[in-house]
Amino acid sequence: MHNFDIFNNRKLVEKEKRVLPKKRWDVTDSKYGFRSVEIKDLKQEFYGVSPPTVFIGSKLAYPNVNVGIMSVPDLKENAKLYDSPNYWSEKNINVNQIIKYRQELINSRFRAKVSDIRLSNRLLEIVKEVGMASVQSDMEVELNKKPRPRINFDTYLAPMGPSAELKNIKLVSNTKIPSYVDKVYSDTDLKSVEGLKYLYSKGLDERSLSQILSIGVTGLKKNRVLVPTRNSITAVDDSIGKFLLNKIRDYKMIDDYYFYFGGHLGNYYLILFFPELFSYELFEMMMPKGNFTTDYETYDGRKNYAEETAGGYYAARLPILQYLDGIKRQSSVLVLRFVLPEYDVPLGVWVCRNSVRKSLSSEPTYFKNEDEMLKFIGELMIKNFRFDINPILKQSMLLQMVKTQMKLNKWF
Repeated sequence: MHNFDIFNNRKLVEKEKRVLPKKRWDVTDSKYGFRSVEIKDLKQEFYGVSPPTVFIGSKLAYPNVNVGIMSVPDLKENAKLYDSPNYWSEKNINVNQIIKYRQELINSRFRAKVSDIRLSNRLLEIVKEVGMASVQSDMEVELNKKPRPRINFDTYLAPMGPSAELKNIKLVSNTKIPSYVDKVYSDTDLKSVEGLKYLYSKGLDERSLSQILSIGVTGLKKNRVLVPTRNSITAVDDSIGKFLLNKIRDYKMIDDYYFYFGGHLGNYYLILFFPELFSYELFEMMMPKGNFTTDYETYDGRKNYAEETAGGYYAARLPILQYLDGIKRQSSVLVLRFVLPEYDVPLGVWVCRNSVRKSLSSEPTYFKNEDEMLKFIGELMIKNFRFDINPILKQSMLLQMVKTQMKLNKWF
């Protein structure tokens, strides 16, 4: 039996709310805020452990970037937990703990040009080693000054903790680079997209793929560059999505009308499947008012960037395409994202990706036809969000196409 009533589970939601002491949070000076955090004993020199994580910042004037090696200033055995969105979702780690993980990661950074990755440079060689590694890396870190204790929230990225300019760094443990990653790195005649597809086939998740893309170790030798992390995240979601779409377009259509409903961390997704050729539409709504943005693509795909829903569009689409590829079918898919008030600071587009996965892991609900499903959806949204979804559904380009598209079986 389905339990779609979010408000009957309010106790679970309450556990997600931040209960940190007020002194941890200070004045904001950006859209979402650089918030000062109380972290004891920040040091200028320390032994650290990287999850392993490398961050390429995009705030400098291109082609300059900030290159950061992120590490916990202690020799901890569980460093990977500090940068593991899929684990956080799988284990239902709450927002408090996620923020705690991230505010303990020190970003030791230095400036470089994006093309410097092609040169012989000791610091960038360490960046490549850490970024390609499959296990945590131990290191000695020396900074120019003590890190400033703060945390930054961003719509694309997981929260970013303290940072400071790097003076010197030394690896004190052997890095372990998988043979298939080293193969892509060594093959300087392999295009970047083909390299990513190969690594995806080897089981690397989107977090690892985006990091490998960002450190400039894929692609033709003459074209290799550092890619800002925020760009590499969406590039991977889109590239792997297009790879899957090329297969999905050859599959048979699904037989039924059905939907999934679920999510976490204040983000809920209603995912409707129609027995039609592939198309995809996303509505993102801020509750309780229901202000929304939307983007859409037909069977032929998008020709330009999804400006309205941005990275969330590609992050939500990827697990849906993985699902369709898994069942070897194609479908038109209408996705409705509901962002609840308790999601009061952004944690990154990984929340979109994994909330969709949470939804797709629930039990589907089936219907005889489109009208029955949409009627049920309308009642469900009133029950869960006290919100009339019908005016938004009337603006859906996908639903208009579904209603007017000529069916092949009409002629048989």
